[in-house]
Amino acid sequence: MPKMKTHKGSQKRFKRTGSGKLKRSHAYTSHMFAHKSQKQKRKLRKTTLVSAGDYKRIKAMIPK
Repeated sequence: MPKMKTHKGSQKRFKRTGSGKLKRSHAYTSHMFAHKSQKQKRKLRKTTLVSAGDYKRIKAMIPK
């Protein structure tokens, strides 16, 4: 059986943590900051973990 190929779009968007969980950045961070509150913009800067519902699907795209 051949090796499984990595989905390159997912590889650029998700990183693994030391314990093997998947880390992602937030959406809504590229433009239109004038109407977003400072609190919202501050929270969007931080990374977060992939939700349990999406984890299995994304893990299959990044086989390492």
